[in-house]
Amino acid sequence: MRKKQVFVFSFFTIIAVLLILGGLSGCKRGLRSDEYPWVTIDENYQPQNYIEQSIKDDFEQTGLFPVYVRNYDKSTSILRRFRGANFARANEAALRMAFEGLEDWMILDLRYKNERGEEIIRTILYVKAAGDWRVGDSGSLLK
Repeated sequence: MRKKQVFVFSFFTIIAVLLILGGLSGCKRGLRSDEYPWVTIDENYQPQNYIEQSIKDDFEQTGLFPVYVRNYDKSTSILRRFRGANFARANEAALRMAFEGLEDWMILDLRYKNERGEEIIRTILYVKAAGDWRVGDSGSLLK
């Protein structure tokens, strides 16, 4: 009977340790990119933030409406999947090192058709430093 109690205790101890280690190792997955909705920006869209307003203004000038935006905001799991000209699988610490005085950042996908009718999908990293928003990098998301 004693051996059975030791076995049960050992079994539950191993399970508990595995669960704790799994939680500490960050194996919680973030949202996948397809779990974020596409938002249509056209002449009638009311922008939710400065970046959306800037995108609307740019596409209004070029006449390439509609443009579709998938806003990941400050999703670190999406940032880890981002590959651009300057960053690949970055984290927030890397952004802080690259952009002195980093105040904020966001990452989003843009989808639109260019003048030739080709569909373009770009992932853009926007950063706010010294009070101004700007494009920090442009690229795509790794699978």
